[in-house]
Amino acid sequence: MITNLGDFWNLFAYLAGYGIGTLFGMHIENMISIGYVIVRLITPADPQPIITRLSTLGYGMTRIEGQGSFSNTVSIIFMIVPRTELSRLLGIVSKEYSDILYTIEDVRNIKDGARIFYKDPKRRLLGFFGL
Repeated sequence: MITNLGDFWNLFAYLAGYGIGTLFGMHIENMISIGYVIVRLITPADPQPIITRLSTLGYGMTRIEGQGSFSNTVSIIFMIVPRTELSRLLGIVSKEYSDILYTIEDVRNIKDGARIFYKDPKRRLLGFFGL
């Protein structure tokens, strides 16, 4: 229960505790990395090199052509990625394709039994040997 917030130090302590708790909770959520995210890659250039590169790493994607206000055509690449793979994907995109705009959203619900087009490295290796 909130009482005695007329005193500056009590108010400061309440606000600081609330803010630190929120930041701490966000940090824990990122560490746990449960669930999936939608990653959108938007590029005015030919997207085939990045599609080829990410496909070889096991990422599945959907490509849509669009029209931008600052360029004639853009390609939008949609990907549903496990949250645990997000830092790896962003590292590749940031280093090798620094001109690409990307956005990330949380996925709240996925249809039961839906196939996520992503192969983890262990499955790719076992799949190579037919296992």
